[in-house]
Amino acid sequence: MPNDVVALDGGRPGKAQLLTQEDVQRLLVDPAPETRAKTAAKIADNYTDAALGPDERRLAQDIFEVLVRDAALIVREALAEHLKHAADLPEQVATTLARDVDSVALPILRHSEVLSDAELLSIVREAAPSRVTAIAQRAQVSSAVCEAVIDTGQSEAVAHLVGNEGAEIAQADLERVLNEFAEEPAVGDQLARRNHVPPLIAEQLVARMSARLHDVLTERGHLDPDSVSDLILQVRDRAVLQIADQSRESSDLKSLISALAERGRLTDSLVLRALCVGDLAFFETAMAHMAGVPLANARILIYDEGKLGLTSLYRRAGLAESRLPAFRAAVQVVRETDYDGGPNDRARFTARLLERLLTQFDQDGTWPGDDLYYLINRLTRVAA
Repeated sequence: MPNDVVALDGGRPGKAQLLTQEDVQRLLVDPAPETRAKTAAKIADNYTDAALGPDERRLAQDIFEVLVRDAALIVREALAEHLKHAADLPEQVATTLARDVDSVALPILRHSEVLSDAELLSIVREAAPSRVTAIAQRAQVSSAVCEAVIDTGQSEAVAHLVGNEGAEIAQADLERVLNEFAEEPAVGDQLARRNHVPPLIAEQLVARMSARLHDVLTERGHLDPDSVSDLILQVRDRAVLQIADQSRESSDLKSLISALAERGRLTDSLVLRALCVGDLAFFETAMAHMAGVPLANARILIYDEGKLGLTSLYRRAGLAESRLPAFRAAVQVVRETDYDGGPNDRARFTARLLERLLTQFDQDGTWPGDDLYYLINRLTRVAA
């Protein structure tokens, strides 16, 4: 490479000098594609790194508009790879590269911020798998583009989309993913790993995974069916309570509890376990929902100093009469035990609550047996 191409010498110690017409001409007439590719890469690097002044940037853009039509694939590949992060690349240049063959298009489709949603939607609707997958992996994917990716039905692209925390996937579209790609392990795995999944989606995912685990354990025959069912129920209930505990909005919690009730999964065992691990918001909201009374009224009845309030609410909720003493005991401990307000207050509160409840079980034998194992396990983990 001649030394007079001073803006492209690869160094960064000072401001690059203005590219000359001779430099442009050399790019246009040099017969060696490798030379043009190397020069294109250096110009693109300087452009992306903001090493060029305003006049030089305009000249570089003129060069790009020529090179995107270069007959040599190696030149266009070099250009795409080195311009994929250029924030102010002319839209026409980015669009032309994005419409090229895959080796040129994919780096731009995955990384370039210049491409508009309209252009991305147009490309997704053409449904070329490699291109849809590249778009699904962009740092930011709008909800409209997410919907279009899911519409393609391409499981590999959808798996990448669901695993992409920068993808703005609407709750309705997550529900579609859960329903339409239920048999695709890669999609389910990425959905399970996704942060900030809406509580309703997370609960449905837990239910599906629990059902699969139930089938696997039953088929292997290492445990009897009743033991498998008990094990799966405890795993699922713990997961549901963790999901509920992470619900930051009261509306999310109410929606989750309503959905659990509709699917027959809002059991007295689950509500009791929520109470015993100190998830009072879940307990109170669930009791209000099952009894069909406003939450404020339910709270007054639950914490009534006498037995009438809780008993009336409990029976109106239709819960098992045999567990009423356990609920009464747990609520009594809640009344007597306050949060400290210090670090890890929830953990200490839960530990004290469970200790009291387990002690009471030893005294009068009223604690339901299937919940005892859960509570002992929970207490052990809290104390560790």
